[in-house]
Amino acid sequence: MALLRIRTYPDRVLREKARDVSNITGDLQHLIDDMVETMYAAPGVGLAAPQVGISQNLLVIDVNSREEKRHPLISLVNPVIMAAEGISEEEEGCLSLPDFKSMVERASRVFVKGFDREGKPVEIEADGLLAIALQHEIDHLRGKLILDKASPLKRSLYKKRIFKKGRAE
Repeated sequence: MALLRIRTYPDRVLREKARDVSNITGDLQHLIDDMVETMYAAPGVGLAAPQVGISQNLLVIDVNSREEKRHPLISLVNPVIMAAEGISEEEEGCLSLPDFKSMVERASRVFVKGFDREGKPVEIEADGLLAIALQHEIDHLRGKLILDKASPLKRSLYKKRIFKKGRAE
């Protein structure tokens, strides 16, 4: 297993709509293992393939606390939100947006379908942190960031800070 480089804003791959996975191979399973290792090392609770520069419809999530023995709770290939209900608003951060947090409104409950790392169909009903993480990572697969959900002022200030940092390096 290897640690992968997490892409950060404004990397273009973060804005692409990820391609569906048509065939689950050993290479894809190896990528899942590398993504899990990268997520834990970051540390984060979720990671989508575009965040490591791969425009494929794939995500990993583990919402267990860091004190517990962590294990990849979910790896999903070609996930789709089939139903959503309720509204919650929580502060979110993102590994691809260093030093940025914002309040984000999301559905409080979701029903998601996809495939596991072996290609078997998976259905997940989620609420709480898992519902938030699923929506956050599926947004990444659609080329959307929490930056898009922030106020125009907050978004503008972050973009200016990133632009200045990039010019200084």
